[in-house]
Amino acid sequence: MAVPKGKMSRSRTRSRRAQWKAVKPNLVACPQCREPKLPHIACSACGTYNKRQVLDV
Repeated sequence: MAVPKGKMSRSRTRSRRAQWKAVKPNLVACPQCREPKLPHIACSACGTYNKRQVLDV
């Protein structure tokens, strides 16, 4: 098994963890009802996807 040769300092560990960020979801407007929705997902408000009705809302 791989074992580290030396102790990893706090600053090195925290610098690496500083890259873990929360990203807000990229929302687009639904072409039918103009509600914000996730891209490539059926609209939860009107139930359409790719100009077709796919969900009963």
